[in-house]
Amino acid sequence: MAGSEEVVPFDYDSVKEVADYLLTITDVRPKIGIICGSGLGDLANQVENAVEFEYSKIPKFPVSTVVGHAGKLIFGTISGKSVVCMKGRFHYYEGYSPQKITMPVRVMKLLGVEILIVTNAAGGLNQNYKTGDIMIINDHISIVGMSGIHPLIGPNDDKFGTRFPSITSAYNKEFRKLAMDTCKELDMEDYTQTGVYLHLSGPSYETAAECRMLRAWGSDAVGMSTAPEVVVAVHCGMKVLGLSLITNMVVMDIDTEDVEPNHEEVLETSKRRAQDMQQIVKKVITKMNIS
Repeated sequence: MAGSEEVVPFDYDSVKEVADYLLTITDVRPKIGIICGSGLGDLANQVENAVEFEYSKIPKFPVSTVVGHAGKLIFGTISGKSVVCMKGRFHYYEGYSPQKITMPVRVMKLLGVEILIVTNAAGGLNQNYKTGDIMIINDHISIVGMSGIHPLIGPNDDKFGTRFPSITSAYNKEFRKLAMDTCKELDMEDYTQTGVYLHLSGPSYETAAECRMLRAWGSDAVGMSTAPEVVVAVHCGMKVLGLSLITNMVVMDIDTEDVEPNHEEVLETSKRRAQDMQQIVKKVITKMNIS
């Protein structure tokens, strides 16, 4: 287990305590939840009539420690629909258990969220991709989850979902089509992809040999988040849309002269594409059939 973080299952009652607290300090009753990835916190700027709460002020909430993750929960509206936005997420490499990483998703569920939109910064494994491409996630591979570091390990609370949930259709087909149609309408089709996201623990970037292996497994992009949150969202009965911003192309040749990946490059690419991501998310939400 990473660091010394204790594995806590966060049962219904303990999560409800956090949700009830939030419901007493805001009048917003969100139907859509948004999780902003590295450098993509500007998505939160699309929230109108925003009310912000720092994670550190919310009882039992984790605190983000990564550059590019502000650490705020933001309530408000986008395109007239009530939302709650996580400006900054949590990762296994920070020392948090998978259960604590995903606790905010369960809180969202008890706030009334029915749809989760997850975004992330990812490295491109598919050599047909380019830095700056936007990938609509159609499936994922979680090496972390497959190795037993899984957010649903521990006692199952049936108030959230079944003991053995199916994740086959985790990324909602209707929403994927909606996102693709939106990218076409916004003239972003030339740099829009669909593909498989692969989740590793980090925090180190992958070796060239590892990247070749991950690509051979059918992965198009690789990152250090998202899959645990999606698994818990599906377990809770939420519909999910996932978007990856390809912030760098991975190195597959040990003797390459290409620049090796670094977090500064991730943040810089995210900054350049932030406006495009904002437009996509805002327009998709406009089209979502939810009150």
